[in-house]
Amino acid sequence: MAAPMLLVLAAVGAWPLLRTIWFSLTDSELSNPGDYAFIGLENYVGEYGLLASADWWQAVGNTLLFTGLSVSLETLLGLGVALLLNQASRLRTLLRAALLVPWAIPTVVSAKMWSWMLHDQFGIVNHHLLALGVIAAPLAWTADPQLSLFSIVLVDVWKATPYMALLILAALQMVPVDCYEAARVDGVPRWQVFRRITLPLILPGLLVAMVFRTLDALRVFDLIYVMTSNSRDTQSMSVFVRQQLIDFGLVGYGSAAATCLFFMIALLSIVAMGLMRRTFERAAA
Repeated sequence: MAAPMLLVLAAVGAWPLLRTIWFSLTDSELSNPGDYAFIGLENYVGEYGLLASADWWQAVGNTLLFTGLSVSLETLLGLGVALLLNQASRLRTLLRAALLVPWAIPTVVSAKMWSWMLHDQFGIVNHHLLALGVIAAPLAWTADPQLSLFSIVLVDVWKATPYMALLILAALQMVPVDCYEAARVDGVPRWQVFRRITLPLILPGLLVAMVFRTLDALRVFDLIYVMTSNSRDTQSMSVFVRQQLIDFGLVGYGSAAATCLFFMIALLSIVAMGLMRRTFERAAA
């Protein structure tokens, strides 16, 4: 019964992956992809290999920094929003629907929109900050090396926080009401209720949401590419792969970078699944 599904998965997933790994062991180029030679691990550990490339490690650092900042902020803000939406209110349904708007907008559209809003000469962000006296001169949000990555993180937080909030809200609504009623009768302070009851009970759902967002952030491409293109200061691993494959035409080298990105995400997924399994087992016990 599962054979047809496995065949489809092999066709759309396993075969392209194996081809990518194979090309990473060759010197294939986009100008003549059929004419290549097997070079082993030269693209990885050679004199000019991936592991010796400062640009690759810069992309790895950018990706990890982006992931750490964005997922942390989205988790904290999403938790706060979810706690507010979990309160009884006549507007709760309307607020939930409105919350989905940033997440529903395609990433390319929202990235382009924010690029114009953050423009140093014509952007509305600089206009209002200048009017309020917060800044003395327009800031190049997406061109300044010290601001560009931070700006991209804020845009990602704006877009992905609703996703985190809805996942956490689903976990909050699974918490038994009896727990809160017993705590209220005993006069337990709200902070202790959150720390002793709410947080432990929603922790499995919170971890799932964080893992999903972390895996998504590690392979970020469209947001960074639309806002800052191939800038070395913000280049992610996915943008680096695209640059090597398309701009430079280095199919073998780009495939090596793509393979490294895949195995990094796969390793993180395995570790995360192991941690979540332990958390679920503790919660069940």
